[in-house]
Amino acid sequence: MADSTLIFLLLGATLAAFVWGRFRYDLVALAALLAAVGLGLVPAEGAFAGFGHPAVITVAAVLVLSRGFERSGLVDLIAEQALRVGDRIMLQTLVLSGTVLVLSGIMNNVGALALMLPVALRLAREHDTPPSLLLMPLAFGSLLGGLTTLIGTPPNIIISAYRRTLIGEGFGMFDFFPVGASVALAGLVVIVLAGRYLVPQRAGQASMEAMFDTAHYLVELRVPEDGKAVGWSLRDLLEAVEEPIPVLAVVRDERRHPGHTFLGALQAHDILLVEAGPEEMGLLEDKAGLAVGAEAEQEAEQETQDAEESGKADKNGGNPRQDKAATDTEGLQLVEAVVRNDSMMQGRTVGQLRLLNQFGLHLVAVARDGGRLRQRLRDIRFRAGDVLLLQGGEGDIGESLTTLGCLPLASRDLALGQPRRLALSVAIFAAAIMAMMLDWLPAAVALSGAALASLLAGVLTLREAYQAIDGPVIVLLGAMIPVGQALETSGGAALIAETLLVLGGDWPVALTLSGLFALGLLLSNVINNAAAALLMAPIAASLAEGFEASVDPFLMAVAVSASCAFLTPIGHQSNTLVMGPGGYRFGDYWRLGLPLSLAVMAVAIPLILIVWPL
Repeated sequence: MADSTLIFLLLGATLAAFVWGRFRYDLVALAALLAAVGLGLVPAEGAFAGFGHPAVITVAAVLVLSRGFERSGLVDLIAEQALRVGDRIMLQTLVLSGTVLVLSGIMNNVGALALMLPVALRLAREHDTPPSLLLMPLAFGSLLGGLTTLIGTPPNIIISAYRRTLIGEGFGMFDFFPVGASVALAGLVVIVLAGRYLVPQRAGQASMEAMFDTAHYLVELRVPEDGKAVGWSLRDLLEAVEEPIPVLAVVRDERRHPGHTFLGALQAHDILLVEAGPEEMGLLEDKAGLAVGAEAEQEAEQETQDAEESGKADKNGGNPRQDKAATDTEGLQLVEAVVRNDSMMQGRTVGQLRLLNQFGLHLVAVARDGGRLRQRLRDIRFRAGDVLLLQGGEGDIGESLTTLGCLPLASRDLALGQPRRLALSVAIFAAAIMAMMLDWLPAAVALSGAALASLLAGVLTLREAYQAIDGPVIVLLGAMIPVGQALETSGGAALIAETLLVLGGDWPVALTLSGLFALGLLLSNVINNAAAALLMAPIAASLAEGFEASVDPFLMAVAVSASCAFLTPIGHQSNTLVMGPGGYRFGDYWRLGLPLSLAVMAVAIPLILIVWPL
């Protein structure tokens, strides 16, 4: 079988796995790389050369610098000004989307969104604005902002590195700006003018009180052995709290008894499934002695059983971890968080994660697609975009969320940082940009040096730097770069280009360029944008060779289209992160995303041909 046929079969299976989503994209990419080696498409000695590719190093350095901006207080300073906007929806959308657009040009766009998301939620709450009207425009603004500079988004870095392999010189820091800024500005106009009409108006979750309320969420509370509610009926319970709190069911010995038919007395270790928000939970804890963390207790009991069966329990039959599970939850704080695309929680249950024992967190409630889940908490397998209500210690909860891969949504007090750190952060970044613009250093070296300088200057700690590096994205890039090269060396890219040339041989080059743009745009909506750029770059180069034209407009078309995933919530992490807080459904994105994509394409193609002529 020809190598080109093999690479098409492998890429088809890889794309299907990306779309399926059963396995995380970094695992799919690594499997594709090893399969390519097994099929002889990638030489074994060069299988992992992609991990040392300049594009991978540059992406890692940008992620570290982005965290440095956050820690220095630069972004918080900007966000504080954004909170001063009035109550007009159009102005709110303009300020939030415009701010994240600018930030995304100088830092990772997911990081920029993560920093502005609490600001948008706070703004929605203060002005009684449906958060759904603000969050989708905010996510799309973060994608548009990445188009403006070399470091704004991984596809730009990948395309620049690919150009260097073709002609010996990559794109500069601001080579993307003329086209990218114009496209971003046009997209911002569409978002501001049409967003309020095309984005669904849903209550979403503007605050913790609104987010985990009785209309949307299911909470589990347990009856402790010394709880006041032992021996009470459900009527006694409701009379004690003096609130009509719906008790949907009582779970005893793994059997679920509907609340409206449960007439017996509550016993220790009973689990109550209740529709309640934080205030109602507080009443149930204070007046009835009920406790949050039913699943954590079951988790600890299971761990004890496992330890005893394996002979790991101590001589008294105890398990030191069980003491942690039994710890009183008084003094713990509630925090709302959304599960990121790269979270270790995806596909796993609360018991498999050992949330309490390993991370000190109680799972209180889960929401998905803006609605309450009717499953038991212990049975839920988490997905990207799930919104969680967690309870944990104030000092450790932030680090635990970072490790788990969750983005906190609760409003935070803006910490403006120290002026010295702020000045250092800006100066270091400016020096790196100057070195790149004057061709003193390649982008990977200049930005890596800036990241190192930030560490040495104390802008952020070494631990924070390692936490900032998005491991799954690095693995994705390192694994897919050799696979993308195999598409070229096997003749597969040339074969695709020849087919496009035959189909559009009599058309103007601009139409073929539009077809390439549309293909990249559609691909970026179903797979990671970096993977889309890696796969499309060889095809673009082959097309340019077939037309005997400059490769630059074709590469620019790929760079822009790969970063415009506006049609689905799975095309980019930014889209997924706002899905839960905004209460969006899968089909909501195309309503604004389709006209935005068409507007981007209409502006981008003519500008590419003007700025980067054939």
